[in-house]
Amino acid sequence: MSDLVFDTADRLFRDAVDKDLLDRTEAGAFPEALWQAVEETGLVEAFADPDTGVADAAAVLRAAGRHAVPLPIAETLLARRLLQRAGLDIPAGPLALAPTDVNDRSAFAGGRLMGTFYSVGWASRATAIVALADGHVLVVDPARARIEPGRNLAGEPREIVTIDGPPLAAARAPIMPETLRREGAWSRSLLMLGAMETTLEVAATYANDRVQFGRPIGKQQSIQHQLALMAEEVAASAVAARLATERLDGDEAFLAVACAKIRCGEAAGKAAEYAHQVMGAIGFTHEHTLHHLTRRLWSWRDEYGRESDWSIELGQRVALVGANGLWPWLTRA
Repeated sequence: MSDLVFDTADRLFRDAVDKDLLDRTEAGAFPEALWQAVEETGLVEAFADPDTGVADAAAVLRAAGRHAVPLPIAETLLARRLLQRAGLDIPAGPLALAPTDVNDRSAFAGGRLMGTFYSVGWASRATAIVALADGHVLVVDPARARIEPGRNLAGEPREIVTIDGPPLAAARAPIMPETLRREGAWSRSLLMLGAMETTLEVAATYANDRVQFGRPIGKQQSIQHQLALMAEEVAASAVAARLATERLDGDEAFLAVACAKIRCGEAAGKAAEYAHQVMGAIGFTHEHTLHHLTRRLWSWRDEYGRESDWSIELGQRVALVGANGLWPWLTRA
């Protein structure tokens, strides 16, 4: 099922997403036609199947990363999953998700949600903001929130949202903020994996096409070495992301997701560096498409916790497990 989902998403995004669309979206336009196509193909419902939902959603995220899709696909997938768990109706259209940052503060009491969320993706374009506060899943009308514009390094909307009022819907749900943060980190790992795969393809194609001193630069040992290092990073990230997908709903989800976010984040920085070295100055120019991928890699590695954040948490868990418990913990995961 997941291979079919990936092929469907990859084909749709390959045909619809080009540099012109990416530039127009970064300038402020929202690709309505592409969003309609995503909804019509059912990709935003990837989590719906209880047996294959996580793997299907991973396939959609990886494909979205491969093509730098300028849509809130990760946010909508995770928000829909949250609503599904809480038994709430799922609004149509793109959804925003909060909290996303450890500095976000919120409270739900007396039927009112009060809070400030500092980096909400696509809030001003969403039909609803789905928030988690004090053990409740809440649906908020973006028109009733104060939304301050902002963007990440890749030009994707990341806005400050302040809410003070009753939600459209609310339901108690035993979901911890740590769970939401973990799933957000998992989504960014898959997006980074997809973007790295395309970055490697773009760099390899350029190395074979660019002729210097009578032969392709890809024939030079130094260029081959950098491409090989990139391929290593992509392969290691794929293993980590696949393990996190298999363990996302398991007892040892923290270990698998922490490792994936750390490994994919480190690889994202290296892959972007190698790609720009192979392609020289052309990769930095506005006319080339490479920067749409590498700026997303640099942005996504910082979202839902940087490598240093997850490494500290992982070290604390290891310290708690103790020397005698470390090996059983690792092998159980």
